[in-house]
Amino acid sequence: MLNITEKSIVKQIDTGLYKSYAYLDKKSSSRMILKVLTLLSVVSILCLLLPWTQNIRSTGTVTTLNPFDKPQNIQAFVGGQIDQWYVTEGDAVQIGDTIVRLLESKEDYLDPNLLANTKEQQEAKLKSASAYESKVVLLENQIEALKENRITKLSQIEIKQSQIDLEITSVNADLIAAKTYAANAEKQLERMAQMFDSGVKSLTDLETKQLSFQEAEAKQTSYANKLSKLAADKENLRQQVDFVNTEYDQKLAKLLSEIESAKSYRFTLLGESNKLQSKYSQIEKRQEAFVITSPINGRIMKVLKNGIGEYVKTGENLLSVVPSDYQKAVELFIKPNDMPLIREGKKVRLQFDGWPAVVFSGWPNNSFGTFGGRVYAIDNDISENGKYRILVIEDSKDKPWPDLIRIGSGAKGLLLLNDVKIYYELWRQLNGFPPDFYEGGSKSNVKSKAPIKKIK
Repeated sequence: MLNITEKSIVKQIDTGLYKSYAYLDKKSSSRMILKVLTLLSVVSILCLLLPWTQNIRSTGTVTTLNPFDKPQNIQAFVGGQIDQWYVTEGDAVQIGDTIVRLLESKEDYLDPNLLANTKEQQEAKLKSASAYESKVVLLENQIEALKENRITKLSQIEIKQSQIDLEITSVNADLIAAKTYAANAEKQLERMAQMFDSGVKSLTDLETKQLSFQEAEAKQTSYANKLSKLAADKENLRQQVDFVNTEYDQKLAKLLSEIESAKSYRFTLLGESNKLQSKYSQIEKRQEAFVITSPINGRIMKVLKNGIGEYVKTGENLLSVVPSDYQKAVELFIKPNDMPLIREGKKVRLQFDGWPAVVFSGWPNNSFGTFGGRVYAIDNDISENGKYRILVIEDSKDKPWPDLIRIGSGAKGLLLLNDVKIYYELWRQLNGFPPDFYEGGSKSNVKSKAPIKKIK
């Protein structure tokens, strides 16, 4: 009924007696459902306009960023026999703390005085080398003395040559005088012979002149012989100069040969000394290597060699140590299809195993129990699982990661991209398009994975 009259009789009628009123009530109920559906449709449309953060899901594990922060094995630097353990599994150690002591097991190093004997041998070689160095100095002094002796001998010979030259000059003058005197004596003898033949002079006078002539010739011959002797003496002195030079060269060559031999043997001794010094250092380092200390601050996790008296080989693992202080990181594995969207510094939301979290994929800021991170490094080579590995470190601007997370525990990551509307995200996923990637968060800087060609 429309109830449009001023005098209504609705109150006078019992509606329960008529089925038509029941149908009218059902019709009003259908209107309510229509209103609710209309409201839900409006709300759904409005929700499609809400922002949605595009992301890439990935899984990985907790690791460390620095190589020296990773769990490491401690090896035996040299082989030996285990003498004593100073730690047990689970003990905390500091850098330099003694972990285990080994005993020497190689027969070449069992001499208790090996270090002292090697040092004495090395010092003996050094002293021998020093003695040969002194010998070289003495031989060089002999060379200097030989040079001075040569100069002295040559000076003496030069003086004698000068004297002979003066004497030759004097004898030449005497010889000239003797020749003149002999020529005069010969002329006088000839005149005397003529006078004797004419009877003017006696035989005695003639014999006197003959004697004078013979004396003049003898004197001339004496000066000539003396001059020849001086020339021979001068030639002898010249030969003495050659002899002195030859003798000096021979002695000098011999001394130089001895010097080179002494130097060579000295260098040999120095080389042997260096070898002994190297051997001494090796023995010293070997003895120090029997005491194995902790290289890091950490905790003993697993002892791989047990007992006392057990032999270990060089480079064999003894135990493992986990660092107590390390920089945490998370390694995530990304599909090759998503790699062009990843850049260093990109923000990541992380969920760690053991920490409850409520994750809203499109609204990461409203998620509960997740932690912030940023991409630190990206591998250029694909991993064995067919994905690329990226390293994520803690975001200093976000809340810190839990201190109790352990290396090797699982982690899930959401790599955050740009913000879009929900309707666009639904349309993108229905069409199988990749997420958008904006440089700097501005849509004007959109970079597509491949350039779009315009169709003319």
